[in-house]
Amino acid sequence: MDYIAILPYYRVQREMTGLSQEIERNARTMTLYSDRIVTKYREFRITEVFDMSFRRMGDAGGFFYLHTSTGVYPYMVEIDPRPFIQTFHQVAIARIK
Repeated sequence: MDYIAILPYYRVQREMTGLSQEIERNARTMTLYSDRIVTKYREFRITEVFDMSFRRMGDAGGFFYLHTSTGVYPYMVEIDPRPFIQTFHQVAIARIK
């Protein structure tokens, strides 16, 4: 099945090695399909997703929140996720009709 929209996000991992701290940034992708949303480790059916929101932090990026029946999942993003959110709303409304 072809995807409808993609939202790049990233995860930061901090690891202590000796006396220093190493920071690793992992780029990942959230993919919207007509029936589900898929991240690297999770998959949500569209019917489980209630909403999405975004909170800007600083000049670049912020936190994208995925509101689901099992909780709210935060994802760090560098780009404005509003086009992804609008596409999700269109898909969700089309599924209701």
